[in-house]
Amino acid sequence: MARQERAIRTRRAILETAAEMFNELGYDATTIGGLIERVQLTRGGLYFHFTSKEQLARAVLDEAVTTEGVAPQQFKLQEWVDLGLLLAHRLPKEPLLSASVRLAVDPKARSLFGTRWPDWITLSTGLLVEARECGELLPHVDPGEVARLFVGAWTGVQLVTEALPDGDLPKEISALYAMVLPNVASAGVLAKLETSTYRAERLLAAARATERVPG
Repeated sequence: MARQERAIRTRRAILETAAEMFNELGYDATTIGGLIERVQLTRGGLYFHFTSKEQLARAVLDEAVTTEGVAPQQFKLQEWVDLGLLLAHRLPKEPLLSASVRLAVDPKARSLFGTRWPDWITLSTGLLVEARECGELLPHVDPGEVARLFVGAWTGVQLVTEALPDGDLPKEISALYAMVLPNVASAGVLAKLETSTYRAERLLAAARATERVPG
């Protein structure tokens, strides 16, 4: 059991280090040799977990779509909002998430591995469909269309914010929701939705505290 736990930790360390390098250097300039030096493993130790840079990139992208911190709410539309707020809170702090965006906008990596944007669209569409079934959306709203547009807008805001010296992603995504929701949510629901920049931090802390409580 101890050996298995050590192997899991080592694999995670390799993956997070690879993500840091993809973020800093880009996909092309990241090398297995550089990764071995940074993570301080033998080549055999690395290859036990990942046999190529391509496999590492795919593993990073496999971590991209996450619902950690999203909890059942009175309104499904709030869960949709929480999904984007949580990602905005976590992405600047978690190399695996930011690297998934970096790989998605890198033309070579995108041609090799695709992106996880379709998965985000599918996840968002599902929540919005549920919100529509609960009567939370305005009559004209098409869940699939809103999901596609919002994933594109979220990604664009993230890329621009990252390039600004005073960029604050949670603040910008909160503002994006504030602009979008009046055109999506029914009046009675809109007034009860929270888009605070602090909401994601509270949700994530609550979720992780629950995980630490012994079963």
